[in-house]
Amino acid sequence: MPKHSQEMTGKQKAAILLITLGTDASAGILKCLREDEIEELTMEIANLRRVAPMVKDKVIEEFFQMCVAQEYILSGGIDYAREILEKAVGNSKAQDIIGKLTASLQVRPFDFARKTEPSQLLNFIQNEHPQTIALVMAYLTAEQSGIILSALPPAQQVEVAKRISTMDRTSPEVLKEVELILEKKLSSFVMHDFYMAGGVEAVVEILNRVDRGTEKTILETLAEDDPELADEIKSRMFVFEDVVLLDSRSIQRCLREVNPKDLGMALKTSSEEVKDLILTNMSKRAADMLKEDMQAIGPVKLRDVEEAQSKIVNIIRQLEESGEITIARGSKEEELIV
Repeated sequence: MPKHSQEMTGKQKAAILLITLGTDASAGILKCLREDEIEELTMEIANLRRVAPMVKDKVIEEFFQMCVAQEYILSGGIDYAREILEKAVGNSKAQDIIGKLTASLQVRPFDFARKTEPSQLLNFIQNEHPQTIALVMAYLTAEQSGIILSALPPAQQVEVAKRISTMDRTSPEVLKEVELILEKKLSSFVMHDFYMAGGVEAVVEILNRVDRGTEKTILETLAEDDPELADEIKSRMFVFEDVVLLDSRSIQRCLREVNPKDLGMALKTSSEEVKDLILTNMSKRAADMLKEDMQAIGPVKLRDVEEAQSKIVNIIRQLEESGEITIARGSKEEELIV
C-alpha cells in the first residue's frame, strides 16, 4: 500500500474513503454505482491492509475539498470556484483541486432545461427542428422527455424518437450553438471532450414513461420506416405481451400485486399464450373466477384495455427495479435493475 496519498490511484483513495465512512454510508454510495465499478472498488477494499492515519486524513481532506469545489462550480461556475478556492487555499492548491474535478466532472449541457417544467420546455422547443428537439431531449431526464414526447404531434413524435435512437456523438461546438439559440445565456463550464447522449437506451427509457397509445404509435410507425431500429427498441422494452418472458415464480409474485379487475380487462386482447400462462400460475379457484370475470366484462373500449395493461406493466417494472423478479430476454436470463 502506498505510504502517501499522492502515490495512490483514484480507486485506492475511493476504497479508503468508503472504509472510513462506515458500512451504512458506503452501502448507500455503492448502490449508485455501476456493477463493474462496485466490483473494482470491492477488490480494492479487499486488497487494503493497514492504512496509516496520516494517509486516511489526507484522503478525507482531498474528498472534502473536491466536494466544496464542486458546490462552488454548481453555484457559479468554474471561474467562480477557482477564485474562491484561491482565496481559501492558495493558487497552487486551487489549481490542483479544479484540475482533478474537471478531469472527472462533466458538466452536462442544457442544465437550465433539466430545471424547467416539461410543459414550459414543450413551449420552448416544440417549433424547433426535430433534430434540435431530439438533441435537447437526449440531455433531459427520461421523465421530462416522456412528457414532452407524449405532447408532440404524432408525426413529430416518430421523427424525434428516431433521431434520438440514432444519435451518437455531438461536438461541443454544436452543443454550444444550440444552447446559445435556445437559452441565449450559457452557464460557464469547460468541455474538453465529446459528450455522449441519445442512443437506443435513451429512447427506451423515454418510451417506458409515455402513455401506451404514444408508445404504440411510435413503435408501429418506426416498424414501417426502420424495421431494424424498431425491433432493437422493442427488444429492450417490456410491454404487456412480454409477460411470457417471466418465469412462474415471477408471474406469481406479480399476480399478488395486480387488481383482478385490471387483470381480466388486460387479458381481453392478449394472446392465448399469455392467457394460458397467467391461468396456469393461479389456483384453480382463482383461474375459474378470472374466466368468469372476463366473460362478464363483455365488449370494452381498447383504451380501457391498454390502461389496464399499463397498470400491470408498471407493477412488473417496479418489481423489476426492486430486484424481486427475473426477466429472461432473448437467449440469456438477466436480473434487471432499472
